[in-house]
Amino acid sequence: MTRKNQFPGVTKATDRHGKIRWRFRRRGFSCYLPSPYGSVEFVAAYEKAMQGKVTSTKPRSKEGTLNWLIELYLRSPRYKDRAPAGKKTLRSELEWLRVKAGHLPYSRFETKHVEGLMGQKDGPSAANRVKKNLSMLFNFAIKHGYHKFNPASLADRRKENPDGYHTWTEGEIDQYKASHPSGTKPRMVMLLLLNTGASRQDAIRLGWQNCTDGRIRFRRNKTGVEANLPILPDLVEELDRLPRDQLLFITHSGGKPYKPETFGNWFKKMCKVAGLPHCNAHGLRKSLATRLANAGATPDEIRAAMAHKTNEEGKTYTKQADRARLADSGLDKLLSAQP
Repeated sequence: MTRKNQFPGVTKATDRHGKIRWRFRRRGFSCYLPSPYGSVEFVAAYEKAMQGKVTSTKPRSKEGTLNWLIELYLRSPRYKDRAPAGKKTLRSELEWLRVKAGHLPYSRFETKHVEGLMGQKDGPSAANRVKKNLSMLFNFAIKHGYHKFNPASLADRRKENPDGYHTWTEGEIDQYKASHPSGTKPRMVMLLLLNTGASRQDAIRLGWQNCTDGRIRFRRNKTGVEANLPILPDLVEELDRLPRDQLLFITHSGGKPYKPETFGNWFKKMCKVAGLPHCNAHGLRKSLATRLANAGATPDEIRAAMAHKTNEEGKTYTKQADRARLADSGLDKLLSAQP
C-alpha cells in the first residue's frame, strides 16, 4: 500500500554532493525546503510555500546558541498555540534568558549552569521558572533531534510557599470594606473580583456587555474556559451605580482601560490604604474558591464557578475544607465522650 505524502507537492532529491534535499512544486511555484524533513523549520517553510512565498526560516542567531534554540521554539506550533497572555509572559521570561546566556552554546550546558542562572533570580518562584523554561527548551531540542540530554531536569528546585498567593480571610474582606465604603471604585472592584473569580486580565475587560438576565459571562483569557455566574446581591448593588453606557466596569479617569499590570498595581495600593499590604487581586480569586469549598461545594461545582479546566485545583480547596470539618467533628466526639 502506497503511503500518502504528508506534505503534498514535496519531492525528495539528491544533489551532486550526495546531500538529500526537499523540493516543493505547486501550480508553477517551486522552492527548496530546509532539512530535516518534518522539522519545525521544514513545516514553517512548507506553510509559506503553500502560499507562494519564500522567506528565510533560519533563526537570525548563531546556530547552536541558546538564542538560536529560543528562536526555533518561538516559531514552533507549540508556542503559537499558547493563549495570548501566556505567550506574553513566556516571551518576557525567555528574553531574560537570552540576555543572560543567549550567546552560549546550549550543547555545553550542564546542571550547574542551570542552577547558576537560577541563582541570579531573587525569589524561589522566579528561580524555579528559570528551571522550568530551560527544561522546556531542552525537551524541545531533544524532540526535534537537536540535543540528547536535558541538564535542567536534574537541577534542584527552590522551596516555595506551598500556598502561593495569600488567600484573603473573611476578616480581611471586612477590613477592606470598612476602608472603602459602598459606592467607591475600590469597593466595586473588590466585589467584582471576589464574586466572579476573574483574574486581572479578565476583570479589566468586563462590562455591561457581559451581563444578561442577572448573570455575568466571560471567557478566561488564560484557559479559554467560559465562566457563567449569577451576579450576587452585594455586587449588584455596586454595579447598579455605574452608567449603563459605560463600556467597561473598571477604567482610568476619562474612561480609559487598564493594562493588567497597571490595574494590579492600582489595586495593590487600595489594599495598602486598607492596611492590607500583603493582599492582592489574585488572592480574592482564591478566597472565592475557599468560600465555595467551606460551603460544601464539590470539585465539579468549584471547577464550573472558577472556570477551571479540570477538578484538580478545586480538590485543593475541598480537601482543606474537609480536613477542617473532620477535625471539628473529631473534637466534638472527644468532648462528648468526656465525663
